[in-house]
Amino acid sequence: MVHDPEVGAIVVGSPTPFHAEQIIEAAKLGKHIFCEKPISFDVPTIDVALKAVADNDVKLLLGFQRRFDSNFRTIREKINEGTIGDVRTIHITSRDPAPPPVAYLQNSGGIFMDMTSHDFDMARFLVGDEIDEVFVTATAFDPEAKEADDFDTANTHLKFKNGAFGVIENSRRCSFGYDQRVEVFGAGGSISGANRSPQNVLVNNKDGLNAGVPYSFFLDRYADSYVNIMSAFVKYVKTGDESLEPALGIDGKVTIFIGMAAARSAKEGRPVKISEIAAEFGC
Repeated sequence: MVHDPEVGAIVVGSPTPFHAEQIIEAAKLGKHIFCEKPISFDVPTIDVALKAVADNDVKLLLGFQRRFDSNFRTIREKINEGTIGDVRTIHITSRDPAPPPVAYLQNSGGIFMDMTSHDFDMARFLVGDEIDEVFVTATAFDPEAKEADDFDTANTHLKFKNGAFGVIENSRRCSFGYDQRVEVFGAGGSISGANRSPQNVLVNNKDGLNAGVPYSFFLDRYADSYVNIMSAFVKYVKTGDESLEPALGIDGKVTIFIGMAAARSAKEGRPVKISEIAAEFGC
């Protein structure tokens, strides 16, 4: 199908090890590309893929769908409008309902590449600045994570280049469902996005308050976001319009650098600058 002259764009939704080679092949054939994150866990491989995209003048958009969640996008718009003034801190809570199988964990690149990568992207997107340094405390409570030599619980402290700070709280196991929340505090106020549930009804009676059970996982929680991001991809391909701020190829590379820095911080127990990682790859 990729060789069909009637096909102008493709979606790469294959397992991660195939992403880069399929991006390169599609780019050489002049096809625009939507790719699930990550491009690769290997930085030189990412560079080869991004060069193919640039050399063949095609467009690449990455599947960081949370940028297209209505709550988070409203937060971004309010920040851009100056509603809360200069951003000082951001707090992201991101918890999965249950850990994936060990076989998945062993090939996931680790929690910071697989799970927290979405939160790194959201932090950059909402604050509107680059992360300069990370400091991580992390552990593994579940046997699945221990068997995979990974973490299942982590707190990542962020320092942005503009002086703002952030905290990302991750857990692979949340007993009450999929927990996705954001609060941004600024010089003139704060703005937050509460966790969402299928039933946006609050019951208040003698038994207390009941807001219903949260969404079970990302496919239903971000169902609208997946539709929105594909619409943005089509618009981007047709017009080149980046005003919707989709995640482009460079965003994928930066997120990998941040994930590497977080993994190093967790293992070595020290703050790690993103520039330390980038310098190792000549960036």
